[in-house]
Amino acid sequence: MKILIVGAGAIGGYFGGRLLEKEEDVTFLVREGKKEKLQQTGLNIHSKHGDLQFSPKLITKNEQSRPFDVVLISTKSYQLANAIEDVQPFVGPETMILPLLNGIAHLQSLTEAFGEENVLGGLCFVESTLAEDGTIVQTSPVHQLIYGERTGEKTERIGKLESAFTGTKAEFIKSDHINQEMWHKYLFITAMSGITSMMETSIGPIRDLETGQRTIQAFLEELTAIMEKMDAPIKPGIAETQLKRINSMGAEMKSSMQRDIEKMQPTEAEHLQGYLLVRAKEMKVAAPVLEIIYTKLKLYEQKINTDLQSE
Repeated sequence: MKILIVGAGAIGGYFGGRLLEKEEDVTFLVREGKKEKLQQTGLNIHSKHGDLQFSPKLITKNEQSRPFDVVLISTKSYQLANAIEDVQPFVGPETMILPLLNGIAHLQSLTEAFGEENVLGGLCFVESTLAEDGTIVQTSPVHQLIYGERTGEKTERIGKLESAFTGTKAEFIKSDHINQEMWHKYLFITAMSGITSMMETSIGPIRDLETGQRTIQAFLEELTAIMEKMDAPIKPGIAETQLKRINSMGAEMKSSMQRDIEKMQPTEAEHLQGYLLVRAKEMKVAAPVLEIIYTKLKLYEQKINTDLQSE
């Protein structure tokens, strides 16, 4: 199976590296500058599950190639429009599009670009980041990629994809309920990223405070109420389940959004918190905690935009 991974960053580079370790046919779609650097350094992964180094196949958007069997997209939401444009030449009528973005809103853009039937459901749980030298540093015990047909069907193509993913030294999990899995991840990441970014600290000090614990719980219940009003396919009691999950995490755990803020980089606030706030207003669902967190994130975005303009 010919697999194209858009970008070679912390997520796509990590799971692509694990597929290369299994000797799957993997190509990375990258920018010219990134291609030159990777040709010099190779793809380097430092992981508690074992270090890897490869000289992978690389392609840029201007190169010619036959359509790929599957395209894995793990960009940030604000990079999605460019990613869709770049990948168009490599997508055929039978190409499966496997997105690993957080949230839900990206599905509309992808189905509009590639067709409803071509887009699978997907998500991942992994703590990885890029070091200054470009090495992918993966630090957590969890390294899961979950995928499946959004219809829940057990199709021939998903069976072929499962065969390609099986035996990889990371957890590639096929789900027959991928829509629900995506919504549950959306709930978790929106709460986790919002709370840690607003409080500007890892999760431990927040939840150790009685007021912090109540704020986390209130935010989860608020987000769940919005999703229920949207008729999202979430399980009863999911807010309590996600609260237990947050309380079981390592005290030093930070969200990727918080790490982006610390690096003065853009965030996915519009894609995560912003999307739900718009829907809450449409449906007249009260969302005071979400409004506070969204306001904090928007002020941050305005600040970095002002700083960039003044440079």
